[in-house]
Amino acid sequence: MSTPFTCQRCGKSGGGRVERPPFPHELGRRIIEEICSICWEDWKRRQMLLINHFGLRMHDPAARDFLYKEVRRYLFAEGGSPTSIDPSQEGSVSWPQS
Repeated sequence: MSTPFTCQRCGKSGGGRVERPPFPHELGRRIIEEICSICWEDWKRRQMLLINHFGLRMHDPAARDFLYKEVRRYLFAEGGSPTSIDPSQEGSVSWPQS
């Protein structure tokens, strides 16, 4: 049985936790300790939007760093506001090559 907690993002208590750390480092540990499964699912949808909108290549370390920063902004409100996604710019957004 899991211990009750309050989700850092939505502030709700008693929700289900994320089952496994999604990342093999401190951020993954924080997510399973502080974020409910509903907010994690919200993040996964947003992550897919960011990947598609910016044409991110996940083998590129800069793209992964971008998403790590975004997950901290989105789930933990750290480092400013999450990057906006402007649908009117679809197809014209470019990601810098590394």
